[in-house]
Amino acid sequence: MKPGIHPPYDYVVFRDTAAGFAFLTRSTGTSDKTVVWEDGRTYPLIEVEISSASHPFYSGKSRVVDTQGRVQRFERRYGKGGAGS
Repeated sequence: MKPGIHPPYDYVVFRDTAAGFAFLTRSTGTSDKTVVWEDGRTYPLIEVEISSASHPFYSGKSRVVDTQGRVQRFERRYGKGGAGS
């Protein structure tokens, strides 16, 4: 690799805000927030909204989707007949 053109690749803690799950990995991402990890060292902290701990595909927990509310909003905007009526 050509020196001096790549971003720093170092350890970072990612925390899933939905599940409270955190994991340590290496990344080029940075943050002003820091956290003391289990090994006693301080690492940059990047908060994410979803990870494998909270994603329905990986966790096996499905989310309830408000389809009735979506249909009502569509009918209010465009009428009950739709485009083909």
